[in-house]
Amino acid sequence: MDSNGVPSTNQVLLLATSSALTAFFYWLYRNKNSSVARLREAKKISLDQDLLNILAEAPGKCIPYAVIQGVVRSVKETLNSQFVGGCQGVIARLTLKEKTMMRNQTSHLWFNNEKLIHQHTKTVPFDLASHCDAIKTTVRVFRPMDAEIDLEKTYEKFHPATSSFTSILGHFLSGEWPQGVTEMEEMLRLGAGITGVGELVMDGGQLRLQPPKQGLRYVLSSLDYETLLETCKSRARFYGILTALMGLAACATLVYVLWRRYSREKEKKKEREIMEEFEELRRRMIGGDDEVMHVGACVVCLSQQRSCVFLECGHVCACWQCYDALPLPKKCLICRAAIDRVVPLYLS
Repeated sequence: MDSNGVPSTNQVLLLATSSALTAFFYWLYRNKNSSVARLREAKKISLDQDLLNILAEAPGKCIPYAVIQGVVRSVKETLNSQFVGGCQGVIARLTLKEKTMMRNQTSHLWFNNEKLIHQHTKTVPFDLASHCDAIKTTVRVFRPMDAEIDLEKTYEKFHPATSSFTSILGHFLSGEWPQGVTEMEEMLRLGAGITGVGELVMDGGQLRLQPPKQGLRYVLSSLDYETLLETCKSRARFYGILTALMGLAACATLVYVLWRRYSREKEKKKEREIMEEFEELRRRMIGGDDEVMHVGACVVCLSQQRSCVFLECGHVCACWQCYDALPLPKKCLICRAAIDRVVPLYLS
């Protein structure tokens, strides 16, 4: 904050940034907290023989938001892993990522960077079945790639890049140094336990789990319901803590700016009171006569009497009005030293 009580640019930027981050983290916290509340209110359904009767009696043969647990079973065909023998699943995702070292153009420091080269996902129809083989009721999972889905990593290998001396020199000059390519395969394997959260409907005698309406989360997680709920709570708490920290930073910055403003106004008021006191004393000394005083006259206006001491230099060379009119930063008229404070001078 400058001498006029105006907040500095850094203070304004800090206040604006902390306020924006507070609003952003609060928005995330509300979304996560809302997801937790809706997940807690979702109807828990057991995958058993009574499921058909429950859906048949539900309005529109639909449960808008339900939680159901089961194991993955294929409908007709399965997908085989390209790298692991005997590994079968219903969803397979192959990902290629290039790892490079990049040089910052400003700081000239090198940092790691990862770029997606290729990603391909295959899926086949699959059902959620009961853990008990005696129960034949199954639920078809509809549009699984629209869900927040947990895939198991079945293969990962890093292929380092080979470079010659000339290519290394070229990479160093260009500021981009390839390190290699990571090849990774993820699958939703047969027999994996899944907790599905979504809209449960009966369509033509077939049970189907599909994306819910009203913007609710569609989840296919390897976690059980209680663990999934606790994980969502932890995320909401995390964003709540970030919101509180950013809010405290914004409040602290605002309080500091207001306190500096108040201190400056208080200092100005004290200076005005000192000047008024001096003017009153001067009027009493000259008995109301406006005759010009040449002895000890101010070196600026040459009419008023010198009435203030500049510290720390100690020079007495100006009246209070001329000192108050000095441009910022105020400096002594004799030695040009910075004026830290001013003491009024009373001549008797």
